[in-house]
Amino acid sequence: MISRLTGKLIEKNPPQVVIDVNGVGYEADVSMQTFYNLPSVGETVHLYTQLVVREDAHLLFGFASAEERATFRQLVKVSGIGAKTALGILSAMNADELAQAIAEEDVKRLSSAPGIGKKTAERMVLELRGKLVSHTVSDGLFAPAAVADESQDIINTLLALGYNEREAKAATKGIPKGTEIGEGVRLALKNLLK
Repeated sequence: MISRLTGKLIEKNPPQVVIDVNGVGYEADVSMQTFYNLPSVGETVHLYTQLVVREDAHLLFGFASAEERATFRQLVKVSGIGAKTALGILSAMNADELAQAIAEEDVKRLSSAPGIGKKTAERMVLELRGKLVSHTVSDGLFAPAAVADESQDIINTLLALGYNEREAKAATKGIPKGTEIGEGVRLALKNLLK
C-alpha cells in the first residue's frame, strides 16, 4: 500500500495532482483544503495517501496531514459515502470543522457539503460520533509553557480558525504578556464574541 509520497509536484489540475517520485508520476485526487496549501509546480511536496481499489480502477487520494487522511478513512466507512463523496466533504470543511459538526450534531452544516443530504448527514452523526477528534484549541492540545512570541502564535491560531488578520490582531489586544497560548486563544475568542 502507498502511505505517503514525497516528490516534485509536476501537475495541478483540481482536484488532481501529479507528483514525480524518482521518475514515476503518481496521480492523486486531493481535497480543496489540501489543494490550496500545495506549493507551486516544480517544488517538493509531501502528501499522506490512501489507495482505494475498485473493480474498475485503483485510485490514489492525497492529504496534507495524517489527521485529514484519518478523517477520510472514517468517512468512507459510513454507509452511503464513497471515496469521492468523502473527498467532497473534506473540500467543504477541514477535519476539525467536520469533527466539531459531528460532535455538535449539526446536520444542517453537514448537509451543506456536496452530495450530502439530510439523511446521510444524520447517518454521519450516528456512525461517527466519538470517532473523530478535533485538534482545535478547545481540546487543550497546546503546551502549557509560554513561548517567546506567544502573541504571534495566538494570532496565527486565530488566522487558522478563519479570522482575518485585522480581527486577530484586535482580539489579542489587552491579553497580558506571558499568557500561555491556549489561554490566550480562549481570551481572544471571547474578545471576538463581544
